[in-house]
Amino acid sequence: MRAAVLTEINTPLQILDLDQEPPNAKEVRVQVKAAGVCMSDWHVMNGDWPLPLPMVLGHEAAGIVVENGPGVDNVKPGDHVIFSFRPHCGRCRYCSSGQTVLCIGHNDTPRWRMHDGTARVKLNGEPVNQMARIGTFSEEVVCPAEQVIRVRHDLPFTHAAIIGCSVATGIGAVIRHARVPAGSSVLVIGCGGVGLNVVQGARLAGASPIIACDLRDNKLDYARNFGATHTVNATTENVVERVREMTEGLGVDTAFDAIGSEQTALQVIEAVAPAGRAVLVGIPAFATRAPINPSQREGHQRHLLRLGAAQYRLPDPRRSRPGEENQPRRSDQPDLPVRADQ
Repeated sequence: MRAAVLTEINTPLQILDLDQEPPNAKEVRVQVKAAGVCMSDWHVMNGDWPLPLPMVLGHEAAGIVVENGPGVDNVKPGDHVIFSFRPHCGRCRYCSSGQTVLCIGHNDTPRWRMHDGTARVKLNGEPVNQMARIGTFSEEVVCPAEQVIRVRHDLPFTHAAIIGCSVATGIGAVIRHARVPAGSSVLVIGCGGVGLNVVQGARLAGASPIIACDLRDNKLDYARNFGATHTVNATTENVVERVREMTEGLGVDTAFDAIGSEQTALQVIEAVAPAGRAVLVGIPAFATRAPINPSQREGHQRHLLRLGAAQYRLPDPRRSRPGEENQPRRSDQPDLPVRADQ
């Protein structure tokens, strides 16, 4: 089985032939049909996030289930699925309260190994780690069954792949985490894959105005297509000053940093109105520090929130009995009933 493996930071990925073991209990094997490239992969490659190597990178993908291990009942061979880069044990305090992105049910094992602590891919008999327990830059993936989510067969794999990270993170940050109300003002700094979906989420929430900021005009054009009502090019304009001009001097109700740098973190805090919220969605390098002035928050009741929130499996009260809200769906019922034209 071929995969793109990082063996040393600041070096190109190597296409290697790896030995892949079959799925164990509650694991599945998936043929990868499409995979996206995320900034998180780059953070690992350049050493921003020091993780143990060698490692198969990739965490944003879609494919077809080809084999189930014992005890798997949420998917079956032939199902089209996307991958979740976060686990979903369904039992811990966060899964039980709907905050599955914070799942701690498997914290007793490394996040680059299976739940039993072992590896499913090896090179010359030595374990190779899988990013987020999936490592989707590969022809096939063996991973925990709880990290695959069934989707409709008419959803193209190229579209489905990005739902697992950029779409879920961006829209989830708006709808589930910040809970942006209709009619409120929004700023989005950074118009890459995640930032554009923050813009899209703000449009879905009914926010207005939606101000998008980036360094490149072509990305600002994309942002307008995704729902931005105003744009700011940070290479030629002062972001905070321009945002205040557009909002009667107050700032926006909610500002999202989809970059993850010291400068952008400070900009979203300074750009929010009193009682507003700054949401840090982009994940920075581990060593990044931002000098935040506490008086900017406390004196004007500005709130600082961290990261977006996605929930792939939603309890269905029409099907569940008390105490069964977190049980897996039937194998014939898609988890994400989305269409390609939606």
